[in-house]
Amino acid sequence: MSHASLTGRRPAGSLRGATLPKWFPWAVAAGSVALGLGISAAAGLGSSIQWALIAAVLFVAGTYAVAARVEGRRQAKDRVATSMVWVAFLLALIPLASLVWTTAKRGVKVLDGYFLSHSMGVVADTEPGGGIYHALLGTLEQVGIATVIAVPIGVLTAVYLVEYGRGRLAKAVTFFVDVMTGVPSIVAGLFILSLWIVILDMGYSGFAGSLALCILMIPVIVRSTEEMLKLVPNELREASLALGVPKWRTILKVVVPTSIGGITTGVMLAVARITGETAPVLLLVWGTNFINTDPFKDPQASLPMYIYLQYSNSVGSGAAYDRAWAASLTLIAFIMILNLVARGIARWKAPKAGR
Repeated sequence: MSHASLTGRRPAGSLRGATLPKWFPWAVAAGSVALGLGISAAAGLGSSIQWALIAAVLFVAGTYAVAARVEGRRQAKDRVATSMVWVAFLLALIPLASLVWTTAKRGVKVLDGYFLSHSMGVVADTEPGGGIYHALLGTLEQVGIATVIAVPIGVLTAVYLVEYGRGRLAKAVTFFVDVMTGVPSIVAGLFILSLWIVILDMGYSGFAGSLALCILMIPVIVRSTEEMLKLVPNELREASLALGVPKWRTILKVVVPTSIGGITTGVMLAVARITGETAPVLLLVWGTNFINTDPFKDPQASLPMYIYLQYSNSVGSGAAYDRAWAASLTLIAFIMILNLVARGIARWKAPKAGR
């Protein structure tokens, strides 16, 4: 027992046995915001970022001052740490919310069924009308081909590293996977450009862009799948092997099905990561205003390239500017849907309590 408990004295600067109510952080936050607005108005600060930072500082300082007086310095430090976490979260959320709001506000002007079901084939970039059907089709085909190629390679590589990987080869594979994780998209595009188009003379096409997207997608799948496979308990492997089941069949029937939810989530996140890549598409696919359903021949449109071209041609044309924002909103919605699907699959496949 502490000396304060034995003597019956309360800690200096605190109220003995007092605990702040649950609404205390909300009250401090409201007071900090009001005081921050007042200080900004009195000082003539016109930026919302400035008063938000002032309110954040007041929130942390006010939390510590009151908590130290009521609950003691030790509990006050814990509350300050929690407050700083919340402040950091809100500071990260503000630009994201601003981006989504701005895109949605400007993108809904022309985003409708006509915009999604028509191309730019007979519409000039400076004229109103047209849509993103050709770009949406190209993105789906390019990302789909990249997924079909990258998923088996990434999953099998992860299985090798977790279940069979030993020695120098496994270390080398792990090293190169780590290196590929940080490779810029423009480097992947230049590699495919030199190999597929310059050396092999295969021409610009959606498939060339898919090859570059594969390079960006594989390390993400390998890393996520590797972590999911490591979470499978070794007891399951040992029980299967003890029954005389071959190792390859144990992996196929026990290990992979157990971690299939996490693997699927990693794949969906990898797909979302490559959907908005622009550099490989700019180098390898180019763009077109017409519908090209053949990804293996001739340039093909895509959403990132469509946004770039429309914004480039938006000088003096409000129609192209609106189409660029509408395509951006469509791309954000597509990636958001992929992330929601990934989270839904992860929850659906997660082990249930009591099983």
